Amino acid sequence: MGIIEKIKEIEAEMARTQKNKATEYHLGQLKAKIAKLRTQLLEPPKGSSGAGEGFEVTKYGHGRVALIGFPSVGKSTLLTMLTGTHSEAASYEFTTLTCIPGIIHYNDTKIQLLDLPGIIEGASEGKGRGRQVIAVSKSSDIVLMILDASKSEGHRQILTKELEAVGLRLNKRPPQIYFRKKKTGGISFNSTMPLTHVDEKLCYQILHEYKIHNAEVLFREDATVDDLIDVIEGNRKYMKCIYVYNKIDVIGIDDVDKLARQVNSVVISCNLKLNLDRLLAKMWEEMGLVRVYTKPQGQQPDFSDPVVLSADRGGCSVEDFCNHIHRSLVKDVKYVLVWGISARHYPQHCGLGHVLQDEDVVQIVKKKEREDGGRGRFKSHSTAPARISDREKKAPLKT
Repeated sequence: MGIIEKIKEIEAEMARTQKNKATEYHLGQLKAKIAKLRTQLLEPPKGSSGAGEGFEVTKYGHGRVALIGFPSVGKSTLLTMLTGTHSEAASYEFTTLTCIPGIIHYNDTKIQLLDLPGIIEGASEGKGRGRQVIAVSKSSDIVLMILDASKSEGHRQILTKELEAVGLRLNKRPPQIYFRKKKTGGISFNSTMPLTHVDEKLCYQILHEYKIHNAEVLFREDATVDDLIDVIEGNRKYMKCIYVYNKIDVIGIDDVDKLARQVNSVVISCNLKLNLDRLLAKMWEEMGLVRVYTKPQGQQPDFSDPVVLSADRGGCSVEDFCNHIHRSLVKDVKYVLVWGISARHYPQHCGLGHVLQDEDVVQIVKKKEREDGGRGRFKSHSTAPARISDREKKAPLKT
């Protein structure tokens, strides 16, 4: 029996098991078994070289956005309109067969947009090049889920289920659970608040399913069994997702208003070029890019080429800003002068831990190099060698 058949058999057993207090331990063990099998499904087969058939592209720009959706929902058309890069679009499905990158120039930054082939139900099991598409999505900063506004809402649930099956958590934050393996000492279970979904016995059973008998677990929130399994697996990625409903020109205004009011949703029409500016603004807001301008001492700030920072890519502190310019700059910084939203007054003297905001202006003041010979009357003007043997012998006097 293969891994996929085992997963389907466990899912069928979970479907016919009644959910009550007596069966929650059994269901927790089944969930842990499915998570282990899905992890094995994503691993490359043993004996392979590891160089599989994929379409990964080199990272470029200050951020990366992936387009995910079913075939023929308008991903290629959206890429062509936002970036100017031509991507083949036709009336039949699976027009795009590989990854096509494009660059969006927005607010003095460069954002890489990836047009990926359409995925179908069962993509997490390898159907329709689904694994390659999801692998590229994991390397992105945010995901744009392109949906057809005229189709049913079930498409969004199917895509979310397929992405969660491979470890992508959309619009969620990591659970507040501390987990650490130990060599000895057994399992230590603690919590800072009353738990309603997990108890000590269920936690022990899940850890034993992973063959973990010595560990330390601390719950800082009322988490579920799925959150505990995600923390134990340790390979989950939490990403922001924007749900983009295309083709709003074929539905009524009441349906458009209903879709637009949903959380993290944007309605557009590539055919009529409607609401594309709102999509770019929402994308910029979710990415959280911070533009920092440099100011040389005694000169005007340089507003032509900003240093772009991000909380997901390194951080937004002054130290991260210095490391972005050069790694050795942090050792020479005495203090920095900051103008902008993050400063309380202009200019403000800040240290390396100060967090910068968008469109701040920064001037770096470096430490002065000290002279080796001392200062004032303690300064040594002698250039004679330190050892007698190193002195040059004078020529003999002429007599």
